[in-house]
Amino acid sequence: MNLADMLGYADIYDLSRIAKNYACECNGNSKHELMQSILIAVNRRDVFEQQMNELSMEDIRFLNFLIFNQREAFSVEDLLARAKQTKFNPNEAEEWNPRDLITSFKHRGWLFNGYSQQTKYLLHVPVDLKRKFIDALTVKFKLNICSLSDFPSIYRDEQSLIVDDIVSFLKFISQHDIQLSTDGYIYKRFLLQILDSFSVHEEGVAKTAWRFGYGRKFKEYPARFSFIYDYCYFHNLIIEKGEQLALTDQGKTKLAEGRKEDILQVYRFWLKLYKGAIPNLQSLMHWIDRLAKQWVSQASLAEVLCPLIKSYYYDSSESIFENRMIPLMMHLGLVRIGEDGEYGRVLQVSKLGSSLIQGIYVADEDAIDLKLTPSALA
Repeated sequence: MNLADMLGYADIYDLSRIAKNYACECNGNSKHELMQSILIAVNRRDVFEQQMNELSMEDIRFLNFLIFNQREAFSVEDLLARAKQTKFNPNEAEEWNPRDLITSFKHRGWLFNGYSQQTKYLLHVPVDLKRKFIDALTVKFKLNICSLSDFPSIYRDEQSLIVDDIVSFLKFISQHDIQLSTDGYIYKRFLLQILDSFSVHEEGVAKTAWRFGYGRKFKEYPARFSFIYDYCYFHNLIIEKGEQLALTDQGKTKLAEGRKEDILQVYRFWLKLYKGAIPNLQSLMHWIDRLAKQWVSQASLAEVLCPLIKSYYYDSSESIFENRMIPLMMHLGLVRIGEDGEYGRVLQVSKLGSSLIQGIYVADEDAIDLKLTPSALA
């Protein structure tokens, strides 16, 4: 429902609190006058911009969760959990009540209780306000985005090469007897042969302090291959038989029929796989789609979006953006990456990327549990 509809179902007490927030001058005993005054205030550009400019970073993080979520209603418990996550500094969170954040949104007329017996304990965001929030934040964010007036001198665009390399991986398994180590990893000599057979080259993983959270085999495999491996594993195309890697019957059939994977499903899987480490990955994709329609500086995009990204163990928000998100976005064909003499690293959302981002939605709870097997996911 839109704001006008939700105001109509709200009681006069709630309307009075909202009207007070907007400093409305009207008859507080008239529900009709309260509603009209609130609608006029919210639709005034200067008033709405003032409300947006007064938002704290915690407010923006909470709003970011709400506006790209397709759920029609939220439980108080779910919103409390989300509100807690807006405090990135754990020491600050101990002295802060997340209910205050929800209450402030209700006083602004941005959250409403349902009107029926079934929904009165659930909270809703007016649909028309979601659009206003997105447009207003887009304008706010774009102020800090550096855009190019022309194409960069060189750029890289992988388009849908990843689906070709999924086929290459399945072919390699069908043609070789691949032994796994006792830890379940492909031996280095086979791994290097596989990587050399791909259309996009990757270096092996250097020994580092830690690698986890972005796939079952992320510890030992480079990011793109790790993703391809997990995609094939969780889609029941490959199987780990003790210390041997082989194709499943489904994998053999797909290879024999020459069918490539649907890039939509590959992108959907990436959202599910990475959202364990980056819970708001989907909304970040929407922001990149809105902010990088033309070539933009990657550094300026990071400056805008990193405050929305919570660090993951030893991965800082900047590291997550630059080393986890952007490279895989390029490998999936979502963005093109280039170099510019003035701005350095630059990127642009591709037409394919924009269609995928706008066309695919993954629910909050729909994430890949790295401990599960493909049969458990069926």
